[in-house]
Amino acid sequence: MLLIPCPFCGPRNESEFAFGGPVKPGRPDPNATSNADWVAYLTQVPNPLGPVQERWWHVRGCGTWLTIWRDTRTHNIVEGPADAG
Repeated sequence: MLLIPCPFCGPRNESEFAFGGPVKPGRPDPNATSNADWVAYLTQVPNPLGPVQERWWHVRGCGTWLTIWRDTRTHNIVEGPADAG
């Protein structure tokens, strides 16, 4: 289990949270993007190795949305991409 650091409630068990998914880059303009790039944006799910920025909702707590960095290799929460090296 992860201990997710809530800024209001302190470290809490991940069972109190709902996973909101990875933070995604902004949506490209479909009229200014090639067909191949647009299809890739719509259909390809990134699965990076290392730190990933994720959104979590403290649904069984204070209701805050959090953004954390989690290292996919170790499942540990880290401060940012440089800390996971």
